[in-house]
Amino acid sequence: MTDVSVTSPCRLRINGEPCTIDIPPSVTLLDLLRERLDLTGTKKGCDHGQCGACTVLVNGRRVKSCLILAVSIPDAEVTTIEGLSRDGQMHPMQQAFLDQDAFQCGYCTPGQIMSAVALMEEGHVHTREEIREFMSGNLCRCGAYNGILDAIEQVIAQQQQDRTGEAA
Repeated sequence: MTDVSVTSPCRLRINGEPCTIDIPPSVTLLDLLRERLDLTGTKKGCDHGQCGACTVLVNGRRVKSCLILAVSIPDAEVTTIEGLSRDGQMHPMQQAFLDQDAFQCGYCTPGQIMSAVALMEEGHVHTREEIREFMSGNLCRCGAYNGILDAIEQVIAQQQQDRTGEAA
């Protein structure tokens, strides 16, 4: 039987802010975020890494936070959906999801947005089929997939326009 009173120090940077907390070593990153730090934008879906609702960025890479023990990533930079906006301005991907009606019930939306942001950083945006493939780890039970793809393509077009200075 595991002694739940045993804790370990957990030191992370969450959304740019230092966070040090003593937690049982069995606490997942998802449970740390939601239950101990009240960052409830990250959703608990399947709790088995199959749905993607819990997707966050760890050191710039997308991960399913239900599969990672928080103490196993010391000093990591964790970005949640709450950490995407800057100075009261939504991240372009958040805005695109609104513009394209890329959600219905909204439960999967934070994980979808985090995965889409990482997808852009990873450079997997050459074709709609490629986007679909690299987003396949994030499920939407409402079937808003076309809107999600449209939102990602909107951000791609905006970035191309920003680089060239003309409409894409």
